[in-house]
Amino acid sequence: MKKVNVLGVNFDNKTFNQFQNEFIGRLNNHESTFIVTANPEIVMAANENPEFMKILQTDADYITADGIGIVKAAKLLKTPLPERVTGYDLFLWLMKLANERGLRVYLIGAKPKVIHSVQAKIAKNYANINLVGAEDGYFKEDLDLVARRIQRTQPDLVFAALGFPKQEKLLSILRKNATPALMMGIGGSLDVFSGQVKRAPEVFQKAHLEWFYRLVTNPTRFKRMLVLPRFVMKVHKNKRGNK
Repeated sequence: MKKVNVLGVNFDNKTFNQFQNEFIGRLNNHESTFIVTANPEIVMAANENPEFMKILQTDADYITADGIGIVKAAKLLKTPLPERVTGYDLFLWLMKLANERGLRVYLIGAKPKVIHSVQAKIAKNYANINLVGAEDGYFKEDLDLVARRIQRTQPDLVFAALGFPKQEKLLSILRKNATPALMMGIGGSLDVFSGQVKRAPEVFQKAHLEWFYRLVTNPTRFKRMLVLPRFVMKVHKNKRGNK
């Protein structure tokens, strides 16, 4: 089974290593590639926003299971996924690859302070990356204008940290324009990469409790977390409906 459907969103049935091999091939061939790393929040948002769902269903080339909730839902629906593949882990791997190959990278999103910290870290630890663009997410222009600005830099990799669905809307424009780059929405990854926000310790990651760590360290996320029980209920309802 190449795709696993979870509440209308088709996830690629691949391991991290399989994604790596395919992405390297597409980078080598300069293929326009739009990657979505979707967690339960994104799936629920797509179920409530037809425009967003259409982007996921028709524009995205790959959708990875970024969230243990997706993996558990797929298992419950009797169409298991091999493993969780997080956007942050893919981002780190792609940055390492970009440094090894001297690739052209464009970053957009996060706060000005975060972007400045990211630029400093890249200059220090990823000196071979050709950073052709690094801008915060507080631009006022229309997304089409931003997309054209990104295209002019001829990037190999584009990372958008604008939050969903804005980051996916931007990347879908670039994909429709056949921008010959590998493009991925990375949410809050730049906050973690810059050191402004700490990633959950490995013990929480292995226990699949990163969401709990984020809630404890940032209680303002509580309202966002309320989507998780709604996601679980909808998956169970969907399972009953398929019987």
